[in-house]
Amino acid sequence: MSKLCFGVDLGGTTVKMGLFSTDGKLLDKWERRTRKENHGRYILKDIADSIDSKIKEREIKKEDVVGIGIGVPGPVMADGTVLKCVNLGWGIFSVSNELRKLTGIDNIKVGNDANVAALGEMWQGGGRGFDNIVMVTLGTGVGGGVIIDKKILTGNRGAAGEIGHIFVNDREREKCGCGKRGCLEQYASAKGVVRLANRMLKSSDKKSCLRKYDRLYAKIIFDAAKSGDELANDIIEKFGYYLGVALAQIAQTVDPDAFVIGGGVSRAGNIIIDKMKRHYESHVMFALKDKAFRLAELGNDAGIYGSAKMVL
Repeated sequence: MSKLCFGVDLGGTTVKMGLFSTDGKLLDKWERRTRKENHGRYILKDIADSIDSKIKEREIKKEDVVGIGIGVPGPVMADGTVLKCVNLGWGIFSVSNELRKLTGIDNIKVGNDANVAALGEMWQGGGRGFDNIVMVTLGTGVGGGVIIDKKILTGNRGAAGEIGHIFVNDREREKCGCGKRGCLEQYASAKGVVRLANRMLKSSDKKSCLRKYDRLYAKIIFDAAKSGDELANDIIEKFGYYLGVALAQIAQTVDPDAFVIGGGVSRAGNIIIDKMKRHYESHVMFALKDKAFRLAELGNDAGIYGSAKMVL
């Protein structure tokens, strides 16, 4: 049998897993619930048991498994030690050592989930063809991953790529979840877009279809902007301003080939790139203009692809 590897994307609700050939083909994927009881003590055992079941189901020889990659929601050191994953209940310990013991497979690679998703998009998604990308994930929060020379940039404590907490507004008075004020996440996440909309609806007298909703969601706002609603367009313009300013700062630090935009908000499509790119161009130095901007392509599978790529 040809050589194989497993990619694991560990989330707070579900664990997504994939079986890959060494040429990058996804052969099988499945998921199971993330059991966070007792400070997440069952999570890695469940993952190991699930991988073992898949090995038996497909009659795979252990010697044909070249490794397991896993992305986790928290900072990860180069040796596979996690520095607390708060939403899993984990403290500081070596995920790689523990998973090695549980599976009997020596080659275990561990990375931060956002960084791993960026690696997946570079390999098989929206970042294909580029060696240096920055992925920006616009979801409930704003995450990111930086890939330089096809490798994840982790930083000293595994916290590189915390794009959502780049400072973009010195007039902000409300606190971000991180404790600071004026973070990108307060304007460019799904919640941030709604927050912008609620503020602008109160401060403006413009007519808008948004006023008929008791509760707004990011999709409603983007759809209204696409349909020509003037106030919705103003809101998305503001969103694009903050995002463009942040990406200009990132470009002047790592000079990527391309930016890849993912996460649930990215499903709004090219309107995001159209709004953001103009503000990026006006806030970045000449040598860093005309970067490539792409939408992510792998969706919820980016994490398992990136985890597999860490092994391969």
